[in-house]
Amino acid sequence: MAVDHPRLLLHRFLSPDLCKELEFIHRSCGTVGYRPNVFSTTLSLLAATNCAHLIIPFVAIRERLREKVEDFFGCEFDLFIEFTGLISWCKGASIGWHSDDNRSYLKQRDFAAVCYLNSHGKDFKGGAFHFKDGEPSSVFPVAGDVLIYTADDRNVHSVDEVLDGERLTLTLWFTRNRAHDEDAKLISHLSKSLSTHEKNFPLFLPLPASSNMYWFSDGVSGFDIRCARIQNFGFRFCSSKDQKISNFTVPDDSLELLNMPVRLKRGGDTYSKEFINSLHGLQAIQFYYLKASEMLAFGRNQGSAAESEEIHLLKKMNGSELVLPCDHLLAEKVLGSFMYCEYETMPFSWDDFSMAVIRWEEYMYSLYEQLVMLVPHWVTHQTIFLVHTSDF
Repeated sequence: MAVDHPRLLLHRFLSPDLCKELEFIHRSCGTVGYRPNVFSTTLSLLAATNCAHLIIPFVAIRERLREKVEDFFGCEFDLFIEFTGLISWCKGASIGWHSDDNRSYLKQRDFAAVCYLNSHGKDFKGGAFHFKDGEPSSVFPVAGDVLIYTADDRNVHSVDEVLDGERLTLTLWFTRNRAHDEDAKLISHLSKSLSTHEKNFPLFLPLPASSNMYWFSDGVSGFDIRCARIQNFGFRFCSSKDQKISNFTVPDDSLELLNMPVRLKRGGDTYSKEFINSLHGLQAIQFYYLKASEMLAFGRNQGSAAESEEIHLLKKMNGSELVLPCDHLLAEKVLGSFMYCEYETMPFSWDDFSMAVIRWEEYMYSLYEQLVMLVPHWVTHQTIFLVHTSDF
């Protein structure tokens, strides 16, 4: 680290499995972000969309990063986390030279940590990170690496335009100002949502945000992120009823159909299971491709008779595809067509998909149980941290 430009690059800080888990969360929950061609998934968004249990994978990472930042910059027990979010930069996204404190509303920010979840040259093109002065002068993202730096004019930086693919990061901002502590706000929201969830919505099933938060527009046309992401894997949304609507060029009430029960269609087959809404279906698909491979391999060998029976009951059927406002060419331009090249040739099986849905439910419920256990401790201490069984 040069004294003039305090920064640190850590290699392989996050494991490949953890990178994949965070990718799953972002691709199944993300909304339109804070700048053009950027999508984001914040912890507050997860809490607000009945996906608070998905905060659990972030907890240990936040603790490790805060300790690393405090140790490196010599400010032990003095930092609060101001922001935690998954951010993806798609084709066309870039940022010119700037420092994080050159805007008045960011003056409280002291440090930044950027965790790269996928790799330059493999998963996306462009998107290199550059510092105006000092070393390292350029960082080419590699999955698992973390870049830490002071959020001031000693570390003026830029990001090259993303030319293809989707550049995915976990970003944390740190502050010494307790008034901007993210934890206190999250804990308040979590304690309220857990106490009322039975009245409002079933356990871990996702509840979409407003439709405009999923609508990407270039000013002329647009597409719904949820639809675009499942289409990358060859799926379509179908109504649970025999209902069709005509095409539109701008979002309108038709997108509200995505907040109602839907089915999934692939090729000429429509899956008979009814998902409570589009976000539920999207999470199941992302889980199948990004997290379930090892679980499926185990399930084929060890699956219970009950699971096998349930799979056979979920038969294919004819369905009516929802015709929604969507510029498919724009979606391919921004998100790519079958960007997940490693999955393009992956054999698809409805039986495997059925098993993945079961595994998804088990995984979500296990996270929910952990959240229920942890929240009382977070409320007491007003900070989000891991509680081990030995602490009881």
